[in-house]
Amino acid sequence: METPAAAAPAGSLFPSFLLLACGTLVAALLGAAHRLGLFYQLLHKVDKASVRHGGENVAAVLRAHGVRFIFTLVGGHISPLLVACEKLGIRVVDTRHEVTAVFAADAMARLSGTVGVAAVTAGPGLTNTVTAVKNAQMAQSPILLLGGAASTLLQNRGALQAVDQLSLFRPLCKFCVSVRRVRDIVPTLRAAMAAAQSGTPGPVFVELPVDVLYPYFMVQKEMVPAKPPKGLVGRVVSWLNPGMLSLRSLLLGGYVELGWTPEATEGKQAVEDLATRVFRELPGQPLCRSLGASARGTAAPGHPPGFPAAGSALCGDPEPGQEASDGAGESGPAHPNVCRQASGCRGDLGCSLLPWRDGTGAVRPQPPPPHPGEPQCGPEEGGCHCPSSHSSKIIIVNRNREEMLLNSDIFWKPQEAVQGDVGSFVLKLVEGLQGQTWAPDWVEELREADRQKEQTFREKAAMPVAQHLNPVQVLQLVEETLPDNSILVVDGGDFVGTAAHLVQPRGPLRWLDPGAFGTLGVGAGFALGAKLCRPDAEVWCLFGDGAFGYSLIEFDTFVRHKIPVMALVGNDAGWTQISREQVPSLGSNVACGLAYTDYHKAAMGLGARGLLLSRENEDQVVKVLHDAQQQCRDGHPVVVNILIGRTDFRDGSIAV
Repeated sequence: METPAAAAPAGSLFPSFLLLACGTLVAALLGAAHRLGLFYQLLHKVDKASVRHGGENVAAVLRAHGVRFIFTLVGGHISPLLVACEKLGIRVVDTRHEVTAVFAADAMARLSGTVGVAAVTAGPGLTNTVTAVKNAQMAQSPILLLGGAASTLLQNRGALQAVDQLSLFRPLCKFCVSVRRVRDIVPTLRAAMAAAQSGTPGPVFVELPVDVLYPYFMVQKEMVPAKPPKGLVGRVVSWLNPGMLSLRSLLLGGYVELGWTPEATEGKQAVEDLATRVFRELPGQPLCRSLGASARGTAAPGHPPGFPAAGSALCGDPEPGQEASDGAGESGPAHPNVCRQASGCRGDLGCSLLPWRDGTGAVRPQPPPPHPGEPQCGPEEGGCHCPSSHSSKIIIVNRNREEMLLNSDIFWKPQEAVQGDVGSFVLKLVEGLQGQTWAPDWVEELREADRQKEQTFREKAAMPVAQHLNPVQVLQLVEETLPDNSILVVDGGDFVGTAAHLVQPRGPLRWLDPGAFGTLGVGAGFALGAKLCRPDAEVWCLFGDGAFGYSLIEFDTFVRHKIPVMALVGNDAGWTQISREQVPSLGSNVACGLAYTDYHKAAMGLGARGLLLSRENEDQVVKVLHDAQQQCRDGHPVVVNILIGRTDFRDGSIAV
């Protein structure tokens, strides 16, 4: 029989259980209060009369990071940050389409070596930028995209222009964050700027809901009832109102002075011992360089200063009295035709450097898929004669390991794979090759191939066309007129593909094209960013008439912001690069035809200057180009509408 003494311990469990339950409840309440920011709210007060807003924090971070321009198409969601940028001396450049703003930021990043910045409004404003963001991702270009959004309390409630923007941009951006409190703006933007430049550079996206950017009194109107309930109970209910809790959490501590300075970035540099192994493997062999976006006189952001000269050194010593530079010089070993066409060089700097040795002793890079508007690989285009020798040695350098090994062991196998910066790798390679001599017969072979090509070009330029002007002849005259301080922006198909053979960039970072994504429509945005980044340069844009349709309206932007650029439109009244293949293959020109539109008059309607070149003034091509130059120097954007006929110069080229 159980005694009372034995039952006592069981009765004492109830107080312990009650204590445990109370402790658990208190802990849960404290945790909930912490998550709601109630403790922070007790320690800080919101200045309800303040006109400060989150846009000021955004502008302060951008200025601390050296941002001089922000490209945008205005929208109510982002107005505070644009106004704040203007007050801090950051030039706000508004475009007529959001995609142009991002293309301009991309060009700014490529030419300045810093992060390019664009800001667009919520919903369709952001969806309009997707193509440009993907283009920047493929080019490894560091840009920061700031996007407006519906208020945090109205997310997923059907608010105006409210969509899941983060899911849209996560596949395209290295860093994708939505800011939920004003005090998080500064650390989030600092992290985003660092991420854009670290490792493999690329685009980053920061979403800024409207209630994070606007002042307290304006946000309060949207989130708090106009007539709060009266009495003690009413005040408690009002204080615990989700809108009030969210409002206080959003704004508390948002304007405490924080560190604006940039975070350290982690750029991947070429590994020295791997570079040593590479030049040990290839003793005495000249390395034909693969330089520039599309190997055309540009370099990825952040490449070291000596990189262009180093590239020239890898092709051989410059001619006596000739400066070693990328893409400069008509007969030296750095001449693009020599390194790129006669020896088959093609590649994207910052993406890959793929040299190998074939039976002739030349070291040649593997051509990636051709870009729209670029000369194609094959005998019809003059032939880059891609090597098929199994003894070829391939070295690939890329900041991104996944891209570096793409198609490896399928079409080719690298002798060495170096994850790091291409420019740094080339510099280390040059250091290791000091004292090496190049086979003079190889260099002479390349020069002779180049001379033969130039003779072929002269013959093509002399051939008559059925109507209007011969584009080959026009582009040869453009090449003769192009000044040394020019930056070339090219955007098109057939006309630009012809220009890629005939018009040479005047130095490093002086050729911008659609890139590996084949993005028609980059022209106006690239020109905008290039001219603002390099105001002393002459920006010459070579457009096909099809591609020019994307950029025409931005001449309103150039006029309003007083940005003088010069556009040469090769107008052959069609999507000729597609037509060249579609008609013989499928027997129809459907959807390929355009009109000989008066683009020069359309530009004049937007306030720009317009000039026309046709068969009626074919003997004045150089004069018209000089007139356009002078008008640009006087501060006017200019469109030269060049009516051209069709030639067989690019017959056999492919468009896919």
